[in-house]
Formats: sequence, structure tokens, C-alpha cells
Amino acid sequence: MPKPEMEFHIPQDSGWEQLSEKRPGIFQKILSKDDVTGNYTRLMKFEKGADFSFAGVLTHEFWEEVWIIEGTLTDLTLGKTFTAGSYACRPPGMKHGPYRSDTGVLMFETRYFLDAKPS
Repeated sequence: MPKPEMEFHIPQDSGWEQLSEKRPGIFQKILSKDDVTGNYTRLMKFEKGADFSFAGVLTHEFWEEVWIIEGTLTDLTLGKTFTAGSYACRPPGMKHGPYRSDTGVLMFETRYFLDAKPS
């Protein structure tokens, strides 16, 4: 089913889920999703001190756009910390991360496939 049609609304505060047991302090809230294409929009948050370095440098087969709403996110490979208002657009195959957040961070993210099909 394609992403649902939705008019402006305030998403409920509930619905946050931990990404995995290997990623303590890292949560997501899916705002809309297309199960056929794999495209989705979500909020993602790291609690203060959450560390994603175990995952190493990341790459994936989909487009990803991320906007930091509040807090900071440190790219451990680049040695740079990004703040609220920072934006990234990553095509498939672009290397990025790993990440840590010393302050906590809330991000808005979209993931989508243009030419490739989800695996």
C-alpha cells in the first residue's frame, strides 16, 4: 500500500521504538511508510550519549535525507559535530558515519528508492 494520505496533524508522542537491542538509546517513530517500495518518513532520536560507532561506516541502497531538528550529532569519521538546522542528502552508496550524540538529537528523515528495488 502506498504511503497514506494525511493532512497536517501532530503525531502522537507515543509510538517510539528502539531500533534494536544493539542500539541502546536510539529510537525511531515511523510517520508514513510504503510497504511495497520500502520508502518511509520517520523521526529518529538519539538519547544523550547514544553511540552508533559499533556499526562502522554506513552505506545503503536507497536515498536518504536528514534534517537535524534539535541537539547535536557527531560524525566520528569526519570528526565534525552537526547542530540543529543541519541537512544531509545522501544518494545510494554514499559513505557516512558512524555517529554519536553527546547532547541527544532529534532528526527528521526520509528514505526512498528511485531506481533500485528494496532488498
